[in-house]
Amino acid sequence: MPAQSVRDLFPVLKPRRLNRALASLVQTTVVLATLAACSGGDSPTGPGEPPTPPPPPPPPVTFTVPAIEREFRGMWIATVANIDWPTRADLTAAQQQTEMNVLLDAAVAAGLNAVVVQVRPAGDVIYPSTLEPYARSLTGVQGQGPGYDPLGYIVQQARQRGLEVHAWFNPFRAGNLRDTLTMSPQHFSVRRPDLVRKCGQLWFDPGENAVHDQAIAVIREVIAKYNIDAVHIDDFFYPYPETCSNFPDSATYRRYQTGGGTLSLNDWRRDNVNRFVDRMYRESHEQRSTVRVGISPFGIWRPGNPPGITGLDAYTSIFADSRLWLQRGWVDYFAPQLYWSIASTGQSFPALLAWWGQQNTQRRHLWPGLASYRIGADPGPFSPTEIPNQIQLIRSGATTPGAATGSILYNGSSVRNNRGGFATALAGGLYANGAIPPASPWLGNTPPSAPGMSVNPGMLATQVIINPAGSDAWWWLVRWRRAGTWRQRLVPGTQLQVNIDAIGLEGIVVNAIDKTGNASADVVWRPS
Repeated sequence: MPAQSVRDLFPVLKPRRLNRALASLVQTTVVLATLAACSGGDSPTGPGEPPTPPPPPPPPVTFTVPAIEREFRGMWIATVANIDWPTRADLTAAQQQTEMNVLLDAAVAAGLNAVVVQVRPAGDVIYPSTLEPYARSLTGVQGQGPGYDPLGYIVQQARQRGLEVHAWFNPFRAGNLRDTLTMSPQHFSVRRPDLVRKCGQLWFDPGENAVHDQAIAVIREVIAKYNIDAVHIDDFFYPYPETCSNFPDSATYRRYQTGGGTLSLNDWRRDNVNRFVDRMYRESHEQRSTVRVGISPFGIWRPGNPPGITGLDAYTSIFADSRLWLQRGWVDYFAPQLYWSIASTGQSFPALLAWWGQQNTQRRHLWPGLASYRIGADPGPFSPTEIPNQIQLIRSGATTPGAATGSILYNGSSVRNNRGGFATALAGGLYANGAIPPASPWLGNTPPSAPGMSVNPGMLATQVIINPAGSDAWWWLVRWRRAGTWRQRLVPGTQLQVNIDAIGLEGIVVNAIDKTGNASADVVWRPS
């Protein structure tokens, strides 16, 4: 503003006062101009109003770290007769690997956390062994290798996906009768034909100690060679009566009597199986103290237990005193095959589930087998809601001492094919939140030390770097909260970097998990 104009506005001011007024006006003009520039040129306030202050910084993210969710969610993968994998015996190595990846991906997509893979179906195996030949199901020729190590591949791929691997053995099944002309020279039945009995199929006689020795040696070989989480056997001990009504072991029994044995034939047969189960449990832990041992027997111990239950008497027909094994603590987990529906009367799923929990006096893991293969299939088809309803029933009683804390689905093909949409229903419902298997404190209950963690935030992905810091971790459990929802990933203890989605990230928690399932203290990161 020109000086003359200022004098016109302030005609009565003395020169000194006029200079002070002019300086004040200039200073006010500068302040207003500065505010206008800071706001993009447009003042948000009207005449005489103070400028709008900037918004306060957002409050720091706060949350309570949830307890680790634990539940066993398994799936059997049968290799005998190409039931689940490989689907044909003429596939290339690459095709077999692709099929296995599809099965493992299906397990992850359904929300499972373990696979139980049949590694010794009938005196042959799915890995390079010094004791037994390659399985017939891999190439169609027993003893012919597929060009890679299938079990090594399965363990590697499963662990990358956060899946436990349980190695499933058949200790007494030797093959089909039609296989006798094409047995590998390395097959135990060829090397020791005196130990084989023909009755419906080929069987290694459970009364022969050399049969026990061979099966235990194979189990120990797998534990020593592979990072498996557990060993597992199913319900094949002596043959089922519909395939063999008179097992030809009279010579073995007479030799037992000649040696001073006094048990009856049936008690002797039960004792043969009992001795094997006890030895398998002890020697598996001698090989590696933290490996778990699981058995999946026929779902009924004896008819009338509990009252109203009818059906096969496994105690007298296949000589399996399965309740004894559970109550002696010869297992780390027990998976009775409860392949009947909730609505069944003579084989009531709820009644058998509760009864087995009551027999679990040693408080071992109880993870019943569920018949997902029966969804939409004869005989007695299940509805797609049967398996989710059974899992919900298991959960409803999980806090009762000795009760079930998980389940295993038979079989892998039903999960891969998503029978009736049941796997999708699990993934979006009961299995929507991740879970890790329960710990086995009787195998060791000292938590591992907590790891160190550093975080490199990014626009799209956040990098989590884990410092083992001396922690004996078998797995790392990485959990993160995004938009108020917790997610998780289980990664091998050898993996020290994990990338997670950065959008909406509110916090990260890392725990070390040891070989028996114990968890370290939480290591927490929150964005600043």
